[in-house]
This record gives sequence, structure tokens and C-alpha cells, in this order.
Amino acid sequence: MEKLKILFQNNESWVESKISLDPAYFRKLARDQNPDYLWIGCSDSRVPANEIVGLEPGELLVHRNVANICPHTDFNCLSVLEFAVNVLNVRHIIVCGHYGCGGVQSAMKNHHLGLVDNWLRHIRDVYARFKDELDAIESEKARCSRLVELNVIQQVLNVCHTTIVQEAWQRGQFLCIHGWVYDLQSGKLKDLNCCISSVDQVDSIYRVRSPKH
Repeated sequence: MEKLKILFQNNESWVESKISLDPAYFRKLARDQNPDYLWIGCSDSRVPANEIVGLEPGELLVHRNVANICPHTDFNCLSVLEFAVNVLNVRHIIVCGHYGCGGVQSAMKNHHLGLVDNWLRHIRDVYARFKDELDAIESEKARCSRLVELNVIQQVLNVCHTTIVQEAWQRGQFLCIHGWVYDLQSGKLKDLNCCISSVDQVDSIYRVRSPKH
């Protein structure tokens, strides 16, 4: 079987470059992780979370899936969220989509893709909620870009609706949830200005009363 030699060579070069700057780099990294940030992003290979924000290994906890979706039924995402909030005590959760997202583009079309159609239903639900606004946008590219933004905003809300985040707020833990979009063509991040840091910013129907209250 053909071995992926180039990847092992790249690994050797990367290790050497890190050690040349700090001989104890990997020893310190192996001790523990203490990130301030959880990044929930898209699986797209063109969106490397750490590189985009210039952070080293150990500084950013990352969860990625198709189209950066955070549904209340996804135990994978919820498990990462719980670990980040309750064990690592992250201070910021960043939901980051990207323009030109293939998942969002596919959700706008009417053809059968397979298993992923069930996943993309979450984005179609967002489209249905903002149908009038989106249908009024003539350019398909611009309409897709707006749906990318609306999807991020909805996923930020989904994160805030979890018992994990609300219980953290109830016990006084500092925690901010942010919605961003990455532009593949410029490499720049866009802040969608939907930062939520308190249960007071959550619609009352989604608020969860602590059993201690």
C-alpha cells in the first residue's frame, strides 16, 4: 500500500520548525490544554480554524461539521460543547460559517443528495424562516451569502438555547457566543454582531429554569 510519505515529511519539517524556536514546545503542549475559545465551524478544507485566527495548538478547541450546524439533537456537537464549557471553562464560543459554503448551496437546491439531505434540512428550515427576504435577492450568489449569515445567526441561537450554556450563565460563568463568517476570497473574518453573553438576550420561550431556582 502506498504510504503518504509527503505528509510524514511535512510533519517532520513542522516538528523541527517548532523545536528550533522552542526546544520544550511539545513537552509543554503535552501537559494540558487550556483554551479560551471553542470554534464551531464548517468541515470545508479551505477553512483552517487555528490558522485563520493565528492561534497555536492548545489555544483553540475545534468542532467542525458540514455547514457549521448546531442542532439540539446532535450529541457529538453537544458533547464537545459540554466539555468546552464545563471542563475547559472556555470564555468564548465562535460559530463561524464561510461564504461559498457547499452545504448551504446544496440546501438551496431541490435535488436528492443522499444521507446529507437530512442534515441540510436544518439550513432549509432557516431558508423557510427568512423566505421573503431571501427570495427578494435576485443574485443566487448574494442570496447564498445571506443564507450563510442567517444560518450562522441561527446556530448561535441554538448554542444559547442549550441547557449547557444556560446553566453556565446561571452559575455566573463568563461565556460569550459569537457569530462570524469567513470570506474565502479575501481571507478576512466578518463579525455578524450577534454576540450573546446572558440569558437575558435569549427569547423567553427558550429559557431553561435551573432546578435550584
